[in-house]
Amino acid sequence: MLISTVFLTLLSLCLTVAEISSKIGINYGREGDNLPSPYQSIEIMKSMNAGRIKLYNSDPEILELLSGTKIHVAIMVPNGDIIQIASSRTAAEQWVQNNVLAYYPDTMIRFVLVGNEVLSYNSDPDQTLWHNLVPAMRRIKSSLSAHDIKNIKVGTPLAMDVLQSTFPPSSGMFRSEISDTLMAPLLKFLNGTKSFFFLDVYPYFPWSANPMNISLDFALFGGNVNQIDPSSGLFYTNLLDQMLDSVIFAMEKLGYTKIRLAIAETGWPTAGDIDQVGANIYNAATYNRNLIRKMTAKPALGTPARPGRVIPSFIFSLYEENQKIGPGTERHWGLLHANGAPIYDIDLTGKRPVSDYKPLPLAENNVPYKGKVWCVVASGVNLMNLPSALTYACSQDNQTCEALNPGKKCYEPISVFWHASYAFSSYWAKFRSRGATCYFNGLARQTTVNPSRGHCNFPSVTL
Repeated sequence: MLISTVFLTLLSLCLTVAEISSKIGINYGREGDNLPSPYQSIEIMKSMNAGRIKLYNSDPEILELLSGTKIHVAIMVPNGDIIQIASSRTAAEQWVQNNVLAYYPDTMIRFVLVGNEVLSYNSDPDQTLWHNLVPAMRRIKSSLSAHDIKNIKVGTPLAMDVLQSTFPPSSGMFRSEISDTLMAPLLKFLNGTKSFFFLDVYPYFPWSANPMNISLDFALFGGNVNQIDPSSGLFYTNLLDQMLDSVIFAMEKLGYTKIRLAIAETGWPTAGDIDQVGANIYNAATYNRNLIRKMTAKPALGTPARPGRVIPSFIFSLYEENQKIGPGTERHWGLLHANGAPIYDIDLTGKRPVSDYKPLPLAENNVPYKGKVWCVVASGVNLMNLPSALTYACSQDNQTCEALNPGKKCYEPISVFWHASYAFSSYWAKFRSRGATCYFNGLARQTTVNPSRGHCNFPSVTL
C-alpha cells in the first residue's frame, strides 16, 4: 500500500513537471501583409526549437500544420465570441467541437485563452464583455470536461493595467472597480480548475515611461542593480520579477495564494519612434536572451515571492508586423524580419553561452531625445492614399489646417505631399497629449529635421 502511494505521488509529480514545461513559447501574430505562409512559419518555429506557440485565434490551417508535432499550442476565443459563448452552452460546445476536438489530440492544444486583455477596455460595450468573461470561461471548461479532456487549461490573458498599484510589489492590488466583482470570480475559477493567471507583462513600458529613475540594467536583467521591497523584505534584481510579484501580492489580498502565473506576452521592441526611448536591437536581444536564460534555468528560479516555480512564457512576437497600428514600437517586437530572417541571434533553449553570440549594434537611443520633432509624410508612400489622411487630420477642428487655406502662409506649394505633411505635423502637435500618434496608417514618420519653408512654420512637438 505504501509503495502504491509513493508511486502515485511520484507519478503526480512527474505529470506536474511535464505539464509545466519550461520550454519557451512564441506568440505567432499575423498582422502583416508580407509575412511567410503558415507552413513556412511553423517550419521556422520548429527550427527555432519553440516549445509552445500561442495563436490569436484558432486558425484551421495552422492547427492542421501543428498536428503530429510536439509543440504545445495555445488557441484563443476572440473577444467578439465571448458574449454568445457565455450565454449558450450550445455555442460553447460548438466552439469546442470546431476549434478543439477537430484537431485534438494530434495537435497538442494545451491552453484555451478566452479573449485578449478584455479588462483593458472601458467603454460601455466593453464593460458588458467584462461580466461575460468568466461565464464564457466556465462554459468552455464544462464542454472540455464533458469530453473528458483534462490536460487543456482555460485562462484569459490580462495586461498589467488590471492593477491599481504595482510598486513596491507588496502593494500590488487590483483596480477597485474590478477587484471584487470581476477578479474575485476569475481567481476562484482559475484556482478551482488549477489553471494559470496569464499576464501580458512588458518591463519596457514602465522603464521607458521613467528611464531616468528606473535603471535600464534593472529592466534588462543586468544583475548590477538591486532593490528591496520595504514591506516584504524581498530582494529584487530585475523589473520583471517586481511586476510579476505585484500580481502575486494582489491575488493574495483576495485570498488566493497558489494560482500559478504564466506569461502570455513579453518582449522588447527592436525599433520605434524618436520619442520612444530604448527601442533598439541591442536592448531587445539582451532582454529576450536574459529572459530565456531565467525562465529555462534548472532548477527553476521563479520570483522572490514564489521561488522555484516554473513560469510558462511566450515571447512577443515571431515577426515584425507592419499592419499593427499605433506608435512605431507596435510594428517592431519581432524576433524575425517579415522575410523570416533573424533580426538578432536567439536560442530559445537557453543553452547557448552569451559569448557565442555575434556583437550587437550599439544602442543609440537609451537616453530620451530632447528637442523638437515633426510629423511628415513618409518616403515611398502611395500618394493616392494621402487625400483621405489629409482630410482626417484637418477635420478634427477648425484650427489644425487653417494655414493651408488659399492665401494663407502654408497654402503653397499646392501639392498633396506638402499639405499632408503640414496637416500631419499640426494634428500630432495639437492632439499628442490626448494619445494621437504620428502614424496615419503608415503614411507618416517622425523627423528631427524642420520641414518648415519660407513663412510657413510647421507645428512641432517638443520632447
